[in-house]
Parts: sequence; C-alpha cells; structure tokens
Amino acid sequence: MAVSRRVFVATAAALAATGATRPALAAHRAAAAPAAPAAVAEDPHYRIPVSPDDTEADLVRKASQVRPTARQIAWQRLERTAFLHFGVNTFTGLEWGTGDEDPDVFQPTGLDTDQWARALRDGGFRLAILTVKHHDGFVLHPSRYTGHSVASSSWQGGQGDVLRSFADSMRRHGIKVGVYISPADENQYLHGVYANGSARTDHTIPTLVDGDDRTPSQSYTLPATDYGAHMLNQLYEVLTEYGPIDEVWFDGAQGRIPPDKVEKYDWDSWYTLVRSLAPDAVIAVSGPDVRWVGNEGGLARDDEWSVVPVQEKDHGRTDYALAYDAPDMGSREALVQAQPVADHLQWWPAECDVSIRDGWFYHADQQPKSVEQLTDIYFRSVGRNSVLLLNIPPDTDGLLPSADVVRLREFRERVDRELPEDLARGARTAASPGRITVDLGGEREVDRIRLAEDIRYGQQAESFVVEAQRDGAWTEVTRAGTIGASRILLFATPVRARRWRVRVTGSRAAARLVEFGLYRSRV
Repeated sequence: MAVSRRVFVATAAALAATGATRPALAAHRAAAAPAAPAAVAEDPHYRIPVSPDDTEADLVRKASQVRPTARQIAWQRLERTAFLHFGVNTFTGLEWGTGDEDPDVFQPTGLDTDQWARALRDGGFRLAILTVKHHDGFVLHPSRYTGHSVASSSWQGGQGDVLRSFADSMRRHGIKVGVYISPADENQYLHGVYANGSARTDHTIPTLVDGDDRTPSQSYTLPATDYGAHMLNQLYEVLTEYGPIDEVWFDGAQGRIPPDKVEKYDWDSWYTLVRSLAPDAVIAVSGPDVRWVGNEGGLARDDEWSVVPVQEKDHGRTDYALAYDAPDMGSREALVQAQPVADHLQWWPAECDVSIRDGWFYHADQQPKSVEQLTDIYFRSVGRNSVLLLNIPPDTDGLLPSADVVRLREFRERVDRELPEDLARGARTAASPGRITVDLGGEREVDRIRLAEDIRYGQQAESFVVEAQRDGAWTEVTRAGTIGASRILLFATPVRARRWRVRVTGSRAAARLVEFGLYRSRV
C-alpha cells in the first residue's frame, strides 16, 4: 500500500531542549532538515549551563534565574495524581514479571474503568497514569509490534483494549491521562530485540508493518537501537491513537538480564518523539520535566528544591548530579557539591510515588494504608513542594477494590477537614516582596498554614518565619526553609491571634509570595 510520508528530522534546537548529546546534534545539523514543530522548543530559562569556574555566588545567581515551563507549572498544580499498576502480574501474583507469561492469563472479566475514574475523581485526583507496559513487556493495548499484548488473550475475544477504555473513562470524568511505558522489556529480551547489542541507526517512525492501514501525515527519522525503535513505534501508537496524553512516565529499570547486556536507552529520540506528539505532556521520572523524589514511600525532603543540578548521560538522559536519594538536592551547599559533575541547573521538581498497599500490583492478602498514613504522606509530599503519585492497583476482576475506593474517599474528606476554609480569604492583607501581613478582623485559632511562591519567577525562598501579633508584639510561631509551589506547616497546638505575617528571611532573589493561607483544622 502506498503511504505518503514527510520525513521529519529534529533540529538542533529541538534536540538540545530534550537533552540530546553533541554527536547526535552534529549528525542532525548535517541533515538540513525542516524545522521542528514550535511546541518542541523549551523556554531557555528552564535549564542554565554551569561550569567548573562558577563561584558559589555564580551558582546561586544562576539558580535564581531558572524558571519552569508552562507544562511543569500545570503539572505542579495537580498536587495529587494516581498510578494504576495493572497487567499480567495482577493475575500471576508477581511484582516483576518474566516476559514469558501466557497472555491468556490476563482475564479481567469485570473490567470497569468508569468505576476507576469515579473512585479517583471522588478521591480528589486529577490525573491518572496507567501501566501500559511493565517490565514483563505485556501491553494493555493491541500493539502492532508485539504478540505479548491483550490482543493475544482470549479476554474479549482478543479485541480488548484496556488503554482505550481507560483513556475514555478518565476523560469522561474530568481526569487527565498519563501512560507508563517501561523501558525494560523481558519479553523483547526473550525475542532477541532488547539488549541485543545493536548499533544506533536511523529509523523511520512509525515503521509500517504488513497490513498497516495508517497513512501518517508526518513521520520521524530518529537514531535508535533495534529495541529503541521498538519503543519509538509503541510510543507513536499510544501518543497518536488515544487522545491527548498529559504525562509520559519512564523509569530506568534494566530488567533481570546479564550485566554485560545492558540496553542503553535512546532517551534523546524518545524525548523528541514525545515532545513532538504530546507537547503538553510532562516526561517523568527518567525524563527532563519531573524527577523521582528518591524513595517509594511518598515522602519529600524537609526542604525540597525544584531547581537542582543535573547531568546528561546515555544519549541525553536527564540524570541526577548528586545521588538520587541525597538528603539535600538543591541548597547552596548542594549546588557547590554537585559542581564537578553538573552540566546544568534545571527546573526538575519532585514526584513522590507510593502505593496504597504494600505492593504495586494487586494482592488479595494486602490491605490499604490507613487514612492517617495517607494524610501524613500528603503533608510530607504536597506540603513539601512536590506532587503525590499514589498507586491504586485494580484487582483480578478489573475493578478497584472496594476497601481502596472507600479509603480514597476518606482520604479526600480528611484532607478537606485538615484544610477547610482559608481564614485569610477576604481578610485585609498587605504584601511586599518577601512579606505578607494578614488582619483577620478578630482573633481566630490557627493550626495549619499554607504558603506558595509564584513559581513563574522561580523558587527563591531559602528560609522564612511565620509570626502572630500577641499583646501588641510580633511573636514567632514557626520557621522553616524552602517554600516553592506549596509548603504546609502544622501546629501541634492552635495559636489564637488577629494579625499574622510571614517574612522571608533568606532568598536567592526577591521571593514573590502568592499564598499565605491560615486554617483551623476540623479533625
């Protein structure tokens, strides 16, 4: 079948924005290709180069100039997102599949993704990420590029498509759609594609197969290994056939393969394709937009910076300059410590992932975390300048377990009681750089405070103090370090006062505070 194609080769600017290495840039400059879509280009302030000659003052000045992109700002406002681990592991009881499972084991005969969406909406979630492919390689949509998928199961006569149902249900209920496509693939390893040592060569994406009825209006020529091209083709399917995607989630897993057969992933090409096909999607957590916080307990650091030192590795992968679990990721001391290996200072905010149960996939003998546990995680993630990614695994029927559904609703209701009406809303307020004073018009009890910087102008506050006026004098109530997009502080004992203020006591540049919320919890 004749197919009209317009070969697209990313420009140097587009590849640089996605983290491409210099050899890749040089090769593509020589191609004299047409310009990439404007959506691929990044704000030049999203990442700023550093050099070994930078002084501490230089590093701090550069950090103060880093700004988030529009997609990162939109992502940060979500606060709570959901993860849905679902696949053959749901039926085998494994957490990490083997790749040689019989696809027919996948039998969610009661699948109801509308039930998922209702439960997530009622739980206060505004984006959900489905494990379209986990490390076992089993794919939850009928991919043209693998036999290890729902199309090879007798479930729904081989016509099932979990991703289609998921995406449609989420959008019907006002929830944004994210996809997790594991870079590791045990099934493709068994078929000699993953980690086969192949060289990177140019591939045309999508690569049409026998009987392919697609007539793509645009195709892409990108460097990749055999497996890298396989991933590009699956990404193309997902990002062109299932509507707008708002988050593409990669991890860095390699699979249980011999250590001498490591697959070096084609990050630069993957990033370029995602940027072109889903320009509004953040790429996490092995991606340039969002980083893994460094643990699977859902907990951010006491002082969590969104501006952090990064380095580029393995075909442009955005990677940590410090250890992924370093206790300090972005203070002045951390910037200096990372300087010998850092390439850039980058807006790279933290996502805190944790499962509502002990495992990531459903296990009948596990129960959901308590409301108290989830609420503590909320304050130590969302309350610390991060986004909470909570996993709720569907069961073997294809439903979210009733205990988990109840717990999600209880969790939202608890957060609503922890942070009810903002007493400062409508109150008399005076603001200046780094300071907000609020007059409540009368004495009120306060035991929760919420702060936010206007992150369009970066993250600047390094320390602050909250004070209440009592007996005519300002008295310190609490103090802390960073603020960023969200900082929530809890008092063990309520404080009663009419006038309140927050003062930034240390900052990199002028801190622009946009929120100083005062609450009395109803717990």
